[in-house]
Amino acid sequence: MMWRSAFAALALLCAGAAFAQGVVVEGDVKQRQSFDADSLKRFDAAAQARYTVSREVDGRKQDTVLRGVRLAALLERAALAERDRLDWRKAVVLVSARDGYRVAFSWPELFNTEGGAQVLVAFERDGSPLADEEGPLALVAPADVRSGPRRVKWLHRVEVRILRA
Repeated sequence: MMWRSAFAALALLCAGAAFAQGVVVEGDVKQRQSFDADSLKRFDAAAQARYTVSREVDGRKQDTVLRGVRLAALLERAALAERDRLDWRKAVVLVSARDGYRVAFSWPELFNTEGGAQVLVAFERDGSPLADEEGPLALVAPADVRSGPRRVKWLHRVEVRILRA
């Protein structure tokens, strides 16, 4: 009997470790979804994107190429749980890191603006998996004037909320 509880604890630990490597999309969606880097690589080409991002390192400009899947594609897969045909206008998307850092987007921003269409769940930098300090997945908003505030390292959760009166 004792071995069963030990086995169950080990199974939960392994499941938690696997979950820690991905992101879950939940909240006011039709179907909760979980994604890891491997599942994102299997998205069709239209959902995937590559962006060249410039940053200054030691006083010099450095370009890096990020590869990932558009956040909108993940949200489309989970599907907004609308009760009313205009609920999309009142939906917000809260993106969280494992350490609790959070950023927000509006649903119309992600689906109705050029900048929102570029928001990326990245799994690769310059042809290699993201570095440990970024986590297996990170969220970037390349079109933001100041991209740092809405950059989410160790991406963990995407929660959709439809704001109701």
